[in-house]
Amino acid sequence: MIQALGMMSGTSLDGVDAAMIETDGTRIAGFGRSAYRAYSGNESGLLHAALGQWPGGPDVADAAALSVAAHAALAEGFPDAELVGYHGQTLAHDPGARGTHQAGDGAALAAQLGRPVVWDFRSEDVRQGGEGAPLAPFFHWACAEWAMGRGLLPRAPVAFLNLGGVGNLTWVDPAAGAPEAPGACIAFDTGPANAPVNDLMCARRGLARDEGGRLALQGRPDEGVVARFLEHPHFARPLPKSLDRDAFPTLAAEVAGLSDADAAATLTHAAAAAVAAGVAALERAPGLVLVCGGGRHNAAMMAALAARLPVRVAPVEEVGLDGDMLEAQAFGWLAVRVLRGLPTSGPGTTGAPGPVCGGRISHPPRR
Repeated sequence: MIQALGMMSGTSLDGVDAAMIETDGTRIAGFGRSAYRAYSGNESGLLHAALGQWPGGPDVADAAALSVAAHAALAEGFPDAELVGYHGQTLAHDPGARGTHQAGDGAALAAQLGRPVVWDFRSEDVRQGGEGAPLAPFFHWACAEWAMGRGLLPRAPVAFLNLGGVGNLTWVDPAAGAPEAPGACIAFDTGPANAPVNDLMCARRGLARDEGGRLALQGRPDEGVVARFLEHPHFARPLPKSLDRDAFPTLAAEVAGLSDADAAATLTHAAAAAVAAGVAALERAPGLVLVCGGGRHNAAMMAALAARLPVRVAPVEEVGLDGDMLEAQAFGWLAVRVLRGLPTSGPGTTGAPGPVCGGRISHPPRR
């Protein structure tokens, strides 16, 4: 077993999560402590300015330097980590054409920390014809197997729904022998989640988010906007599939004429409707949808999900998991898999033609 530190900065652009996990890259032996480093308003603005840019873009170097510095500062508080999984900051994602771009240099981070760093998790999957996302599904399988072994889940399919800037859903069968086994995992991006609401709050009220969904709860969703949103070609694409954070550029214009509360409610219900469309596309419905990520703290989002989904929805804490740190833990677990040469994605999760072991390993320079 290896003590690994996973680190994640998602498309919500609010900060960096870090979490320890003990694993052999297959089974989870235990979860360790975690920490969070928020981005300041200026730092978040710097990252926002770089969104959509590819390597060589005018703001990429600054975004990459910030990513390395923020992750290094947080990782210093985890001296017991033998290995670090570093996701980097996604700035652009276009797997069918230009590829995927996570800003940040894992080799520079390894040099600063004096420990090996696994990074660039997505590029190899895209190179082999996959979507490069989502990447947490194999870990979701391990979480389901962990919870099942403790009697917290039945031996039946379950879904994990991560609500970050973009939503992604993983259907898993914990009874399968391994995450890469046929039929073990089906995963895909559902649609926008927190990002449109966050952007709305920033533009209209100068706030980072709709805290707790309080504003959306005061409003009424415009179902016409939600219906037009569901006509986007993404929802007709076969599974698996992935999205860029800004893949729905007209959504903000659709709510421009609504009050703040109605606009927040409409964007929140659009995110929930996208999840419902994803669940409907599954050949076999899960018995339970477990929600992780920041969206589960949004009471309006959770209520919208409960109203629109045909299955029960609950936060992942119901089965003993930490919904704030699940993605960080995932990249610690994935780092160990890369170290062992095990698959990190496959046909059911990214559409790659076969199992893929993505990620690069950078060792600190010898002194």
